[in-house]
Amino acid sequence: MLIAFHKPFGVLSQFSVETGSAYHTLAEFSFPKNVYPLGRLDADSEGLLLLTDEPKLNHKLLNPQFNHKRTYWAQVEQTPTTEALEKLQQGVTNQGYTTLPCKTKLILPILPDRNPPIRFRANIPTSWIELELIEGKNRQVRRMTAAIGYPTLRLIRVKIGDFSLGELTEGKWMELSEVERQMVFSVLSK
Repeated sequence: MLIAFHKPFGVLSQFSVETGSAYHTLAEFSFPKNVYPLGRLDADSEGLLLLTDEPKLNHKLLNPQFNHKRTYWAQVEQTPTTEALEKLQQGVTNQGYTTLPCKTKLILPILPDRNPPIRFRANIPTSWIELELIEGKNRQVRRMTAAIGYPTLRLIRVKIGDFSLGELTEGKWMELSEVERQMVFSVLSK
């Protein structure tokens, strides 16, 4: 079984949490028994999270040797220069680790506001960058945009492989059909 979930802001990518935590968990969304998340999204990130009951899928999706792409939309402070985007594309070094090359471009998505909203500062405009990565280190996109001088304010994973979040609304999930499943793994078969 492979499930696509639109993870809301403030939800941990796990089913349990220590007593007294302010975070919500996946246990609140009525998933079938015995599924677990493939990879993670930080509590302050939103978007496409896959869950499965098939242990072999974790390695296929998360190991960078398979060049399995993930697409993110990052709302950042200011508007990155062409040179800054080129640095992202070549890979940036942060805390001794150099990221693999990626694809980037400026975008203008139409999205509902986040709840709670991002911080707003009248004197500092924001813009959106689309990043296509083949690796997923902890807080990687946030560290990458910070390394080029454009901190991330909001982060949404919109695509894994060729499968897009599409019309799946926040907090909802669906079991993928065989065709949709092939879209997730499309890169691996090329």
